[in-house]
Amino acid sequence: MSKGLVFNIQRYSVHDGGGIRTIIFLKGCPLKCPWCSNPESRKAVAPTTWTKNGKTETVGSWCTTDELVDEVMKDEIFYRTSGGGVTLSGGEVLMQADFAADLLSEFNYLGVHTAIETTGCFPLREIKKLTPYLQQVLFDLKIMDAKSSKRVIGSKIEMVKENFEFLLSQDHLEVIPRIPLIPGYTTEPENISALIKYLQNLEVKEVHLLPFHQYGSSKYDYLGWEYTMKDTNTLTQTEINEIKNEFEDAGIHTNVDGLE
Repeated sequence: MSKGLVFNIQRYSVHDGGGIRTIIFLKGCPLKCPWCSNPESRKAVAPTTWTKNGKTETVGSWCTTDELVDEVMKDEIFYRTSGGGVTLSGGEVLMQADFAADLLSEFNYLGVHTAIETTGCFPLREIKKLTPYLQQVLFDLKIMDAKSSKRVIGSKIEMVKENFEFLLSQDHLEVIPRIPLIPGYTTEPENISALIKYLQNLEVKEVHLLPFHQYGSSKYDYLGWEYTMKDTNTLTQTEINEIKNEFEDAGIHTNVDGLE
């Protein structure tokens, strides 16, 4: 029986896939996005400690597939009645690809709708381990320029594209690209244009926009890390609408924060 390192389980979510869902957050991510809202998940697949409200806590615990299946299936009635299911998030799911595949296969066997959130920042062989057991992929697209992507977030955009295009070729999968709108990074006009052109060329018809927020900023204090985005303003509704309209004008249906 395999084990994975989990740092959070969020129940009754309605934002990360269809219907009412349980989100399992897996520890570990190789990227260094300055805007990361789950910094406790970053770096190695190993427990992290932080100091919260004057108390030192360990973030992350090892769980077996059976333990997680038992926990998730407590809410089976909600998945059945709402068209929901389970979503694996992170961190980056592909850091624990073998465990994720084992877990997804269990839910797939039980007839529970399965989804993952991923940045696609690992070799194709890793995501191929998961696809037989998936119905939906929420796929992050961030910085499209190769040099900037590598420098800012540590991601190889060509690898990301290879994974994204492979997933699109899988007829049984619903693939939804998601773009975090980060001022000074992903919202730059040339990046938005590159994203639109890329999605148009692949005939992608839907995208979700995730506006920048400061929700995770306090976590950096708990970890004793510098948060370089603390002075970055959130986008105005007008700015968000302008970006949304660019995608819509290109023939790409656009949800803001996955809520529309």
